[in-house]
Order: sequence, then structure tokens, then C-alpha cells
Amino acid sequence: MLRLLVLALFPLFALAQGYPTKPVKMIVPFPAGGPADIFGRALAQGMSAELAQPLIIENIAGVGGVLGVERGVKAAPDGYTLVLNSASPLVIAPFSLTRLPYDIKKDIALITLVVRVPEVLAVHPSLPVASFAELIAYAKKNPGKVNFGSAGGGSITHLAGELLKAEAKIDLVHVPYKGAAPAVNDLVGGQVQMGIFDVPILLGHIRSGKLKALAVTSATRAATLPEVPTTAEGAYPNVTSDNWYGLVVPAATPAEIVKKIQSAAAAALRAPALIEQFAKVGGIASPGSPQEYAAFLAVEQAKWSKIVTAIGFKEQN
Repeated sequence: MLRLLVLALFPLFALAQGYPTKPVKMIVPFPAGGPADIFGRALAQGMSAELAQPLIIENIAGVGGVLGVERGVKAAPDGYTLVLNSASPLVIAPFSLTRLPYDIKKDIALITLVVRVPEVLAVHPSLPVASFAELIAYAKKNPGKVNFGSAGGGSITHLAGELLKAEAKIDLVHVPYKGAAPAVNDLVGGQVQMGIFDVPILLGHIRSGKLKALAVTSATRAATLPEVPTTAEGAYPNVTSDNWYGLVVPAATPAEIVKKIQSAAAAALRAPALIEQFAKVGGIASPGSPQEYAAFLAVEQAKWSKIVTAIGFKEQN
């Protein structure tokens, strides 16, 4: 019996010992050019050096990141498919979708939190408001006439807008996109008037004057936008929606391979060059253990499940 057990486990031991022997794929569940893509490519470059193999990015967008996560966690559990997840697929989708195509507890192995990112509420210059207070007042006078774009139904960029609607008692029209990048393109073009997105993807447009930043939806001001007040300063302390990204793999991935991936990710995220690279676009590198990631995830799930329930949001899928 012992001999049979050893023979059965030998392929897994051999796989773990030699890993990786070929390029590794990292799925980013949003379109190229968005904040997830920015952080994912930087992490992939750092991990490539640690693992001595190329990390190839594959962008799979849809359903607020759920499609990409589904593809990744249902791939072969051999360490050659990693997924950069956002908050949406793991802490919002379980409560906002009628059906989730994966089981978070059974199908996913957590690797590490990757980065925390403040979000900023910005508007197109054509909207006649110059401050957060003016936006609230304008929306109250014009119910249903201000629209906001998001990275998709059930994404944190969507729920942030819904939270603002509920707290300020205003009527905004939600316009979902397949990722932040196309939503921001339409925001800059004036097809939508407002959006709450990660600072990195809006920073250049704000600095060039193409968009007006009205409030940062964090407890403190963003280091890259120190002149922009927080929603708490604007009398709405409950309107907070910091975004974040983490790294996951299929649950059945051998423990030794998970350990190697976590070690490579943590080393990359602690490298001064990557920390600086993230900081330039408003991200805070946040390496940790799978256990620390699990504890963080539990807190986030508790927060967003209450918000989804409070606003009565449920998306058919």
C-alpha cells in the first residue's frame, strides 16, 4: 500500500521539483491598458526574473473579471496558469451574481495580495460641476441625467457608484463596460459623464485636464493626487472603495509549486524597483502569505456583501 501511494504521488513530486521548465501564463481578467493590466505586467516581469522563465500575459475580460478567473482556476493545476484577480470576482460577485461559475473555497488557492490601489471619482469637463459637493447638488437637481461608467456590472467600480447613489440619495445611470480601459476611453470622450476608477488609469487624464478629479474614495488622500479631497472630507465617510489585486491559482496545484509561486511573487513585490513602479501610478505593493490573503479576503467579503445587500443589487448572468 505504501509503495502504491509513493508511486501515485511521485509525478507530483517530480513536477514540483522541476517547476518551472517552460513559460508561465498569467491571466489578467480585464482588457489591456487598464489598471489590472498595468500591475499584472509589472508583476509578471518581476516574477519572470525570480522563476527564470517568461511570464506571458493573457487578457480575458468579462463579467467584472469573473470570466478570466473562471478560465484560470479551471486550468490544469500545474502552476503554469496564474490569475491576477481584482476584488470583484472574489468578494462582490459571490453576492451580486445569480450564479458563480466557480467555488471560491474549493476551486481557488490563494497566493498573495499584490497591490492596494486608491480610487478617484472623476467627471468629464462638460459636466458643469467643479467639486464633489457640486456634483451631488447637480445630480439631485437632475435625477437620472448623470451617467457613470464602470468596468462591468458587479465590479468594484460599479458598486462604488451604487454606494454613492445610496449614501447621497441621488439617481445616477449605470453604464457597464468590459473593463476599465474602454470605460475610461468613453469617459474621456464624453460618452459617459462620471466614473470611479483606480488612480493609475485616470492620473494622466486628470493631470492633462481631460478629466476633473472631484474626490478620492479612500480614508486618506492619494499620494499622487494630494490636492484632491476624500469623500469623507466631502461629508460621505461611508463612500469608500479602495481597489486591490491579488494572485491565485487552481486549488489542486501541488503545495510545493504554490510555495514557489508565492516566494517568487513576494520577492518581486519587495524589490525596490517594483515598489517604485507601483507607487508612481498610485499602487501600494502588498506582498504576504496565503493565510494573510485569506484573512484580508474575509474582511473584504464581509464589507461588500453588506453593501450589495443594502442596495439590493443582483445581476442576472
